[in-house]
Amino acid sequence: MLVTYTTPTAVYIHIPFCTNKCHYCDFNSYVLKGQPVMEYLDALEREMELTVRNHPPQKVETIFVGGGTPTVLLPDQMERFLRIVRTYFPADSTEVEFSMEANPGTTDEDKLAVMKAGGVNRISFGVQSFNNDILAAIGRIHNTDDVHRSIANAKKLGFDNLSIDLMFGLPKQTVEIMQATLDEALSLDLQHYSIYSLKVEENTLFHTLFNKNQLPLPSEDEEVDMYELIMKRLEGAGYKQYEISNFAKPGRESRHNTMYWRNRSYYGLGAGAHGYMNGKRHVNVKGIQPYIDATKLGLPIMEQFDVTPQEAMEDFMMVGLRLLEGVRSNDFMDQFGETIESHFGATLQSWINKKLIEQTPEGYRLSKHGILLGNEVFASFLS
Repeated sequence: MLVTYTTPTAVYIHIPFCTNKCHYCDFNSYVLKGQPVMEYLDALEREMELTVRNHPPQKVETIFVGGGTPTVLLPDQMERFLRIVRTYFPADSTEVEFSMEANPGTTDEDKLAVMKAGGVNRISFGVQSFNNDILAAIGRIHNTDDVHRSIANAKKLGFDNLSIDLMFGLPKQTVEIMQATLDEALSLDLQHYSIYSLKVEENTLFHTLFNKNQLPLPSEDEEVDMYELIMKRLEGAGYKQYEISNFAKPGRESRHNTMYWRNRSYYGLGAGAHGYMNGKRHVNVKGIQPYIDATKLGLPIMEQFDVTPQEAMEDFMMVGLRLLEGVRSNDFMDQFGETIESHFGATLQSWINKKLIEQTPEGYRLSKHGILLGNEVFASFLS
């Protein structure tokens, strides 16, 4: 089987610092106080230089800076960071989608101006809820006033591609509270909304509370009601649901995340970052100081493994079916030189019979009902 690999056109960069650790977060992040930020930026530059020397980018289409909270960087640190990115991953500013995650509590006009000057043209704010009691209960440091102020500042400085993250299924959250959050979120008239259900992950405060039976989560039925409400409200407001958790105005879909959902390769840089290129996935060293030290010796890779053609095909199906337009037969043929049906015909047919997947002129996608049972469908493609 011939698997075609292409040079990544997507870049993910991890800034692992946060003002505090949210109660649900299991990302590779560390409280900022006392951290060697400038040494970390030096280390990032070393990793970028080595990476680009080994795998020069042909064309950069998307850059995504995640965390942690990248916007905890001070303006001078932010300026330096963005200068490094431009040096090693130069891109046409009119064509690249350059996204940065932001916390509404850490984005004043000065910071936003540096981001704009440094090439950032899309901001994703971690809002999670428009209910201040819920924000406090999940460990967020901002309140709803901070959200409105941050978004107003971003619009004032000329950012016209803004997204917010919201969550449902949170402790003590009701359908009515979700309704009020959606009212306020939609009143902002943004280009994009990401809305995720809470997952109680290990090594989080919520996991500890859950195990002690002290986490008052909504019932499964209430969670489904919230999700159906979200889909209905967003569609009614003119947003297209293009992925299970993502809604956008036409043409404002996240191009970077779509690279993941299309199972395309990408550079992954920074402490704990994941990358995927030339048929290999890698995970970087996670701790701040261990990562800094590792970059002085070479690439800071903690582990790397080959993705077999079978695994790559399974990944293609699992992530591709998250997109509401589904998986495309031509993409599968381009990547693997074979048809989808030759590998997954029986599995697809069984879901078609159960009316959870439907065939399209381009390939296959989840049905309306299948969207609610996506995880069950995705898991079935794993051998």
